[in-house]
Amino acid sequence: MSENHLLKIDNLNVTFETENGNLTAVDDVSFIVNYGETLGIVGESGSGKSVTAESILRLHNEDSTKYDGEINYEGINLLELSSKKMFHIRGNDISMIFQDAMTSLNPVFTIGNQIMESIIIHQKLNKKQAYAKSIEMLELIGIPSPEKRMKEYPHEISGGMRQRIMIAIALACKPNLLISDEPTTALDVTIQAQILELINSLKEELNMGVIMITHDLGVVAEVCSRVAVMYLGQVVEEAGVEDLFENPLHPYTMGLLRSIPKIDGERKKKLSTIGGTVPALNEISKGCRFASRCIYATEKCMKEEPRLEEVPDEGRKVRCWNYKDIQKGEVV
Repeated sequence: MSENHLLKIDNLNVTFETENGNLTAVDDVSFIVNYGETLGIVGESGSGKSVTAESILRLHNEDSTKYDGEINYEGINLLELSSKKMFHIRGNDISMIFQDAMTSLNPVFTIGNQIMESIIIHQKLNKKQAYAKSIEMLELIGIPSPEKRMKEYPHEISGGMRQRIMIAIALACKPNLLISDEPTTALDVTIQAQILELINSLKEELNMGVIMITHDLGVVAEVCSRVAVMYLGQVVEEAGVEDLFENPLHPYTMGLLRSIPKIDGERKKKLSTIGGTVPALNEISKGCRFASRCIYATEKCMKEEPRLEEVPDEGRKVRCWNYKDIQKGEVV
């Protein structure tokens, strides 16, 4: 494994036991995150983005969850570690910012208690040292009057500040890998920009690897160097951010990019949409998973499932039978 690879996921499958039988929410997912790099993971709701991220930290109930494949962090397969060893990796080596700060923060504990908890557990500091470190973290993320905030509860501060607190908790132990799941959801655009700038600056300062999960392609364009596009539990395309925006290969990626409103577009023109909806996991048919919604689908697409393959000489991957013909304009 290249020494620059911080995280390397190979053929990851995540299957849940449910009342409707076993459902595979993540299917044959592979990607790499390097030190100091931001990988974007994009796709509609239900595409498997969050399940993939949570699986890196093994956050699912393992009595009803089956993992296959490998999740290699600095050369160690996390799926082979004991629960005790994973406990020391979570929040210390690998941290996660969750979507909803209000539900992620505990309403009955002060902000200070929640930041200090991980520092005391993982850094083995006493309360006085952890308090000083927490103040330092609040100052680092731009929280005014940090000593006052330490004594407040989550409901007493704004949404943007709660999200910053989540970042402070995630970064308190200076992790090597930060997983950020929709970090700017429900925030106004000014706060969004501040949060993204903060994550980016801390990434450069700490040389962290970052996984940025989002449905906002504007966020991807701004902060990511590579992008993995997911659909119904699978990666359907992976490319450098410039290549993806300038020359998308998979029809699903094309549809996502066409749906972005353009400043110079016609005001009365309807936005482009992708027809249909993401099927339920128990409704997946054979063949390409996107075929029922794809305007380029052929009979082969309906019957045979494509594999994620390397695009020769381009350093990117795509899961589509027809991408070469689509690029040539030979599929209508």
